[in-house]
Amino acid sequence: MSEPTVWGVHMGWHVDNRPIDGGYVAIGWPGLGDIRAYPDREAFKAALAAQAAEGHAGAVPVQAGILFRFTHEMKAGDIVVYPSKHDRMVNIGRFTGQTSYVEGDGDEYPNRREVEWLGHYPRNDFSQAALNEIGSYVTLFRIRRHAREILAKIGLMPAQGAPAVTADVADDTADDDAATGSVSRQAEETTADFVIRRIMADLSGYRFEELVAHVLECMGYTARVTPRSNDGGVDVIAHMDALGFQPPIVKVQCKRVTSQTGSPEVNQLLGTLGDGEFGLFVNLGSYSRSAVELERNRPKLRLINGEQFVELIQQHYGKLAPRYRSLIPLKLIYVPDLPQA
Repeated sequence: MSEPTVWGVHMGWHVDNRPIDGGYVAIGWPGLGDIRAYPDREAFKAALAAQAAEGHAGAVPVQAGILFRFTHEMKAGDIVVYPSKHDRMVNIGRFTGQTSYVEGDGDEYPNRREVEWLGHYPRNDFSQAALNEIGSYVTLFRIRRHAREILAKIGLMPAQGAPAVTADVADDTADDDAATGSVSRQAEETTADFVIRRIMADLSGYRFEELVAHVLECMGYTARVTPRSNDGGVDVIAHMDALGFQPPIVKVQCKRVTSQTGSPEVNQLLGTLGDGEFGLFVNLGSYSRSAVELERNRPKLRLINGEQFVELIQQHYGKLAPRYRSLIPLKLIYVPDLPQA
């Protein structure tokens, strides 16, 4: 039995969790209408060329290839990988074969393919090489070199001894801006992956609490780690005055996990807060929708996910103690800041 084709799809930050909840992946180009009406690549090229802004004609062949694959090449039973940007999860599913067009879609992703989601995994569960491949520069692409790693994750291939698959057909070449934007995006994602892997590999839960406290000190707070036992769900206490008598007092709960944290754990932190006290929850993964809703409705609560914590480390890297800079060796570089497609 042949291995199923594995596709990768990128969607923007703004789609949030809607594709997961709705069981679909989608692409944009709302100006083209229902793309099922276009029979071949040439029809897509003609429609795109009519809309192309001056200076972007080079992107037309790449975009036509994406639209053609999405409409005519993907089939029921194929596997899809959607790396969601808002929660740093790798979502894997199976196409059902159903397509649809949603007129006036609020996310401007009106053309959809239905998906049966098979699993949702933290990025840390995959090799860095596989993460680099699924960080492709185009919206829709074939995953070839690390397809077997993806299939093993959902039980369609043995987890051990699965060799990498060599690409036998090249995807369309990106235009210059798309390729350059891909390099920039992958640099950011790879850095975040590297930092989180180092923390997970080299710091215990208690040492992670110490790192969080140290980052808060680099931000101007006075912070102390609570005793290892009987902390009541509070791992770090931070404040702006040296003695810790003046409000606001920030109570911090730290979770050295790359998985999703739910509302029960966040509620535990909220239950410790008194007058003039604020709650800060820090993890290396993401938060469930109900936890995020708690943050929106509780002005004294702040949730920091893995990507945001990495950003804090980067912002205050020059102030980090030598032991942490040795643990997480980074250097400052500049990359092109192009708008994302």
